[in-house]
Amino acid sequence: MLKRKDFRLPRLSLRFIPVWRRNFLVWRKLAIPALLGNLADPAFYMLGLGYGLGKLLPEVGGMPYLTFLAAGTVCYSTLNSASFEALYSGFSRMHVQKTWDAILNAPLILDDVLLGEMVWIVSKSLLSGLAILVIIWLLGLYHGFWLTLWIVPIIVLMGFCFTGMALVVNALSPNYDFFLYYFTLVVTPMVLLCGVFFPADQLPPLLQRLAAFLPLSHAVGLVRSLLSGRIPSEIPLHLGVLAAYGGIGYYLGLALTRRRLQK
Repeated sequence: MLKRKDFRLPRLSLRFIPVWRRNFLVWRKLAIPALLGNLADPAFYMLGLGYGLGKLLPEVGGMPYLTFLAAGTVCYSTLNSASFEALYSGFSRMHVQKTWDAILNAPLILDDVLLGEMVWIVSKSLLSGLAILVIIWLLGLYHGFWLTLWIVPIIVLMGFCFTGMALVVNALSPNYDFFLYYFTLVVTPMVLLCGVFFPADQLPPLLQRLAAFLPLSHAVGLVRSLLSGRIPSEIPLHLGVLAAYGGIGYYLGLALTRRRLQK
């Protein structure tokens, strides 16, 4: 049962840096296979569907289908990377390997550990989203290079958003199998409803209203507008939704993790 002390505000400090560095040093040993694993799936989706279906479809949303899909793939790649790292790798460090318990023997508190995990996962998801963006630049799937540079900080915010959500699930999960519920009931519906593969305005009205509340819709809206050479509309709303999901998720994830590790 959650107690009031579990919900105390996070104590943020620079002590998270050694936690980030520890994760980086471990990842560096297998950096190339890790990057390929995170990038291959979204890159194949983008190129395979983009070139395959793109030859059969007219313009979608005023742009070639490959360009339309590329914007969604940046967001999907970031979501995928953040979710897998926060869940499978994070759960291993927290529960299986007991890495967090070992770290807490140093002069660190759980707030430092979870903040280090958050920053690390955001860093890793930035690499995944940025790699897809580089492919987009190389293929020329954009209108206005300088405008697309704003996608980079948006990828960071997306990583923060989806990491916060996944940390809640990580704190609640009894085992690896539990993550299937999150991917089946949350991640997959978001990818299908939020305009990654086709315009969300083609959905029934009820599903359109549901998609408007999902963070991936706001991420796709920002990235797609920038790739098409337009300044996105409702920028404060899009940024606010992504920040709110990430902030609330991080706070709730920290509270649930405090309860779990105190048992």
